[in-house]
Amino acid sequence: MLPTSLDALPNIDELADSYDFPVDNEEQNFIPNILLFLLEFIWKQREDWFFAVDMGVYHATGPHPKVPVIPDGFLSLGVDRRKDGKPRRSYIVWAENDIPPILTLEVVSQTPGEEYDEKMTIYARLGVLYYVLYNPQYWRRDGHLPFEVYKLINGVYQLQVGEPYWMPEIGLGLGRCPLPNDPLNREILSWYDAQGQRHLSEAEVERQRLAAERQRAESESQRAEAERQRAEAESQRAEAERQRADRLAERLRQLGEEL
Repeated sequence: MLPTSLDALPNIDELADSYDFPVDNEEQNFIPNILLFLLEFIWKQREDWFFAVDMGVYHATGPHPKVPVIPDGFLSLGVDRRKDGKPRRSYIVWAENDIPPILTLEVVSQTPGEEYDEKMTIYARLGVLYYVLYNPQYWRRDGHLPFEVYKLINGVYQLQVGEPYWMPEIGLGLGRCPLPNDPLNREILSWYDAQGQRHLSEAEVERQRLAAERQRAESESQRAEAERQRAEAESQRAEAERQRADRLAERLRQLGEEL
């Protein structure tokens, strides 16, 4: 039976921040961390969001408030980037003004983890607006698509259409893409803008800046070389004009002597 008041709910010191469950799929950690690092750059001026990877979400809508649900990744909006200026050990919904994650991500592994049933029920009851399932390896086994976005509508998750999928409540789209400049040719999830353009990472933006700077320098060098060639051609023209004038003057002098 759930506690009926906030005072009856456990505080952070009473809640475990690690269950030591092994991650049996490299992508379960890699994929959400990519999204986190991108957000750190895209939203670096914002302080009203929190994205976590493999962190427990404690809530009062389950069998017991000391039993968390642990998404591979989740995003909350309207909360502080750091709780009381410190890093969070867990995400405790009743300590976050009852703000649940707006998006949860599950990366399906070789060992099925109830992503399509039990966790979907938990997230729906919790009020998570978007539930994202990434299943690039085992989607045929599970009878689903490799990438699915569900939206909570009237308390029920409905599969959405489109990729990248735009989420206006978040102000971001989400979809698959190759990991840029990756020698292993890996696929990742990435954030997109309203026009369907992928948000670039800080490294990509810096590479583009350096490439533009290099191109500007090359253009400047080419302009300087063209100016040098123009000046040289002008000098040659002036020299030819001087020589023509000298020849004319010499000819006039010779004509004067003949007269």
